[in-house]
Amino acid sequence: MKELLVTVTEYVVLAIDAIALFVIAVATVQAFVSSLEGVFSTLSGHRRREIWLRYARWLVGALTFQLAADILESAIATDWQSLVRLAAIAVIRTFLNYFLEKDLKEGREIQKASEEALAKAGLAASAKGA
Repeated sequence: MKELLVTVTEYVVLAIDAIALFVIAVATVQAFVSSLEGVFSTLSGHRRREIWLRYARWLVGALTFQLAADILESAIATDWQSLVRLAAIAVIRTFLNYFLEKDLKEGREIQKASEEALAKAGLAASAKGA
């Protein structure tokens, strides 16, 4: 029975890692294609932040999948060396996730302030025209 659980866990870990890989690949292609706009025209700070925020959200999701796979993998680790390696990887991914989330929060705040400033400027301009 134990061997069956280990085998199933290994396949589940592989599947979760594949999902994370897919998410990272799609996000990277999407960010790259969006950034190509900057080659042919000037991207506004607002648009650059929008691209970065979308990419960062995808990366946070992928890191969460990878962390889930690490947790499952640690349940079937057979020796201390494997467990220590997994723990180190999990700590690194957790820190990456934390700092990405922090950057996302700051980016959202900047984006919101920028949108509010644009909205106020639009209202001020329409009030002058009236």
